[in-house]
Order: sequence, then C-alpha cells, then structure tokens
Amino acid sequence: MIPRLDAQLIRSGDLATLAALGEAARGVGFATVYNTALTPSRVEDVIEMYRAFFHLPESAKREIDMARTGANRGWGAPGSEQVDPDANPDYKQFFDSGFELSKGDPLAELSVYAPNQWPKVPAGFREMVQAYYDDARDVAMDVLRGIAAATDMPRDYFDAAFAKPMVLLRGNYYPERPVWATAKDFGIATHTDYGCLTLLATDGSPGLEVRKRGGGWIAVEAPPGEFVINFGEMMEFWTAGDVKATPHRVVGGMHERISVPLFFNPTHDTNVAPPGSDQVISAGDHLAKRFEETYVHLQKQ
Repeated sequence: MIPRLDAQLIRSGDLATLAALGEAARGVGFATVYNTALTPSRVEDVIEMYRAFFHLPESAKREIDMARTGANRGWGAPGSEQVDPDANPDYKQFFDSGFELSKGDPLAELSVYAPNQWPKVPAGFREMVQAYYDDARDVAMDVLRGIAAATDMPRDYFDAAFAKPMVLLRGNYYPERPVWATAKDFGIATHTDYGCLTLLATDGSPGLEVRKRGGGWIAVEAPPGEFVINFGEMMEFWTAGDVKATPHRVVGGMHERISVPLFFNPTHDTNVAPPGSDQVISAGDHLAKRFEETYVHLQKQ
C-alpha cells in the first residue's frame, strides 16, 4: 500500500505521520503527500505552461535541444533518453532546468551545474518555471527532514548537504502510446531514480507504475496539488539501505500525460556513502555517471 500523507503533519513532526512515512521509505519506497505550500491551481498553471511548450513546432524546440548543445539542460526530443539498456529509448519528450551558480563559482564548470537553456516562447515560461522550482525545493526539503526524523536521524541531518544542490526540475511529456510501440517501448522504461528524493507533480492522468517487492506493479496517481514522492539510489546509499530506491515505469496510454518531477539532490562534493563506512561515494560523480548512461547524446560510442 502507498500511503497518502499530510505534508503539514510531516513538517510539524506528527508521530503517526512520521511512522507511516518511515514505513513507506523502508518498504514500498513511494508515498503521496498533500497540503503543501504549492496549491492545485499553481501546479495546474505550471503543467499547462509545460504543455504549451511541448506543443510547439519541433523547429522552435530544436533551438535548445540538449543533443545540439551537448548539455543536460533544455529540451530532450523523443528517443533522447534510454533509462533501461534492454529497452528501446524512451519515446517521451522532456525539458530540464536546474540550480544556477553564481559567476566564478568553482563548481560552475561541472556538467551537473550546466547553464540553463530557456525557450523564447511560451511567454513567461522561464519566470513561472523558476518560481515553481524555488518553492518545490522548499517542499522537498520539508519532506527530506521528515525522512530523517522517520528513520531515526536528527531532523536536520541532510540540511548542510544542500547548500549548492544539484536539484533538477523536469517537465515530461508522454504522448498517447504510439501504434508502433512494442514490448520494449515505454514512455519511460523501468528504472530507479538516481538521486535522493523525487517530488512528482502530475496532471492527474494515469500511467505511473511502481514495482511491488514480491513482483507485479502498483498504479500510482495523484491529482494536481498532491505529489508522489519516492527515493533514489543516493538515498539508499546514504542510509545504508534503510531507505529503498524502488523501480518504476510509465508504459503509456490512450491520452497524453504531463508530469513534473523535481529531483532533489545534494551538493556535488557530498559523500553519500553509508554513515560510518570508509567508502567515498561522491554525489556529483554518481549523478554524472548515471547521466552519461542515460542521455543518448552523452553515451560513449
């Protein structure tokens, strides 16, 4: 079962809510949250802004095509990402933007802090997406503090690691499932997220499926204003396997679907190895490696 939790009770440290969050983190690896600072109308507005962008002619989006710029910011065309090497490249489109460093920052040359690439249209796209990005980060931080408390760590355990976070905001566009699709074709194939915490907004359309521990799949839906949360590979490292990164996928259906995940990842130099171990797992190196494996234009030939 995937629990539905009140974000304000997570923030206030309600014991029953934290217990349910901890159970989800250790078990199915997913939950949904509601009653955040991001209202349904605010989420609907940003989803419709992404929809307007994705409905532009391809020629308008090609100007910021990450396959052309060589970055991991901007537009990703259908087939430009392959999360499962045993499946075909994913047929979705996406748009990525992320944390912007000040000029002269020594981390600015790293690929995980690549400059954002903004489209000229729709009008107001950059301003709306950046404002949503800032507020969604606050929501994600509150949930992460709840995870710390729910897994027997100090509530502020993760705070210092997010001074210059590699937080990526993505708009996903899943068209209706193509008539040519085979058993190896997905909106996004089976994968685990790479980072710590994902805060996912959707337009309410079905499509997301979570793998059950014993096999099979659970459908997960959340209307605009409620969020799906799940945990990634870094969080599993960082908690010595206490928190689980769960495989999930989007097969695709009869209607288009928009989702907006915020991938909440720490500063590049953070060591996300299990506490007390002598390992060093650089958050930035792990993320860069996974990007190179996933983005078709970055894959080594």
